[in-house]
Amino acid sequence: MRHILHVSDIHFGPHFRPDVAAGVSALIEHRRPDLVVISGDLTQRAKIRQFQDARRWVDAFPVPWIAVPGNHDVPMYRAWERVLAPYGVYRRHFADEMEPIFVDDEIYVLGVNTAFNWTIRDGRYSRAGLRRLLGELEAAPADRAKIVVAHHHLIPPPRFDTQRVTERAREAIEILVHFEVEMVLSGHLHQTWIGTTEQYYPSGRRPVLLVHSGTTTSGRGRGCERRRNTCNWIEIHDGHHLVRHLIWQPDAERFDEQSRHVFPRGGPGWSLGAFDPEAAGAVVAGPAPADALDRR
Repeated sequence: MRHILHVSDIHFGPHFRPDVAAGVSALIEHRRPDLVVISGDLTQRAKIRQFQDARRWVDAFPVPWIAVPGNHDVPMYRAWERVLAPYGVYRRHFADEMEPIFVDDEIYVLGVNTAFNWTIRDGRYSRAGLRRLLGELEAAPADRAKIVVAHHHLIPPPRFDTQRVTERAREAIEILVHFEVEMVLSGHLHQTWIGTTEQYYPSGRRPVLLVHSGTTTSGRGRGCERRRNTCNWIEIHDGHHLVRHLIWQPDAERFDEQSRHVFPRGGPGWSLGAFDPEAAGAVVAGPAPADALDRR
């Protein structure tokens, strides 16, 4: 079994909430996930100081972490950088590797950069990026749970009719499904939700689970998460995935579980009908006690 803390849209700079960031650090210190995943937008305006602050924050984590850039990590107003070196500040002051890979005995986690120099908010899988995605997944260990991390979303989100999906999403999904990727972790929309590739790109094949985090540490939540902060606690079990949506409780100064969701893992004879969530010790959705994270 593996435990992943999935956070996103950190936004060091204006609207950043230091108290919530401290709460994330406390959660990591207490629960000790096997990996922390940050799915983009480390900064608000891609400034040196903002990247330096983000790096100091993650360096204090007592566990491994990986991160990918988001559209806010590309300079917006520094035009010459935007054209000639869109990731220069990111590489110098946060991390040289923008598409990291984490591998252990049970999971294979691949970072993908969906931001680009002319982006304002939308993302894309470039043709070179699709070739890399294919090559990395082809070489990935067959006996690991394969997880991809990207900032932008692959399917239309609920209640966000004007938000376009990532460019070349269909081509990316074809690769993900072919190589039996189990999960994609994303952010960008500042609202937590879960979907599958079969909802919008039905193929009759094993679906890929799409898990999105809201903004974890900024004051820019949207929709029903306006002025709220969320993240995901993910458990990779032998036969199923358990995703817990966590939400920041300002009065208690901690993240509490808001809902939990169980999904079967693929394999021979995989079918939704053959899977019993109650047998896995969890409910499909619904509120849970504040101490639920301590009852694994």
